[in-house]
Amino acid sequence: MNFVFLMDPLSTVVMEKDTSFALMLGAQERNHSVFFVTDGDISLQDGKVYFHAHSIMAQRVADTPFLKKRVLELSGEEVDAVFVRSDPPFDAPYLLNTWLLDQLPAKVALINSPHGLRTVNEKLWLNRFTKIVPRTLISRRKQDLLSFLVAEKKIVAKPTNGYGGASIFLIEHGDKNTNVILETLSQNWTQEIIVQRYIPQAQNGDKRILLLDGEVLGAVLRVHAPDDHRNNFFAGGKSQPCDVTRRDREIVDTLKPHLKELGLYFVGIDIIGDYLTEVNVTSPTCLQEMNRLYDQKLESKVIEFAEKMVEHRRGQVKISA
Repeated sequence: MNFVFLMDPLSTVVMEKDTSFALMLGAQERNHSVFFVTDGDISLQDGKVYFHAHSIMAQRVADTPFLKKRVLELSGEEVDAVFVRSDPPFDAPYLLNTWLLDQLPAKVALINSPHGLRTVNEKLWLNRFTKIVPRTLISRRKQDLLSFLVAEKKIVAKPTNGYGGASIFLIEHGDKNTNVILETLSQNWTQEIIVQRYIPQAQNGDKRILLLDGEVLGAVLRVHAPDDHRNNFFAGGKSQPCDVTRRDREIVDTLKPHLKELGLYFVGIDIIGDYLTEVNVTSPTCLQEMNRLYDQKLESKVIEFAEKMVEHRRGQVKISA
């Protein structure tokens, strides 16, 4: 099968950490052809999608993790699956790519669905599930934000489109930096921001759970560095093994039918204590960390699922993770 990976430039890939890299290796191990495209490499002509694609081979060689074989034009009819793996933010180029991908033939498997990617803001969408998320306010109104802090005493403040732990602040009532933090995040009260009740268990780390077709694929605990409160790996967090609890599964079961309906098959969710804090759909990570912690090759399960999805779209098999 021909598997296309839409992602950031190959020069940005960290071989030891990148989930897309692991998925490429997994596809190759199952004898699929791997192609790389990035922003600007998708065209639409006469209603048909074309990929200006690089045929590549991923390899665990530090100096040359990718071998580029050739550049060619692939039509949508020649593609079996597209892994949409561009990193956030979900900006104008990302949005445009989803519109173009909408025009692919129905037989092409998309992981994840363009419609689902447009629907699920990673920090906002989950707030419809009020029983599994911490108390949250989304606003640009100064008095609303300050009143929320007074009521909660200790909060986390972050932008609505942040990623990788960037611009996440921990604020306690009485902190003299409160106004400047909220003012900066909201760009002088002109942009909505998110403030959430602080969850004390955050000091023990947050749990990333990867879901495949709504089922638990793997889990890892991300623990912050001693001099930081953020657990994200990009912010210096470290990985530790963890169990998937009954409460975790309740959260997964709540999300599962909605994710499946939206065509969001490969998803990462973040849980602190008993609460869901984010739903990551653009380019979920942590697969390699899970592989190392538990001596697994989870990418094989993802690729096998993609194969079944392609066969299902061709009317050959019933799909299941």
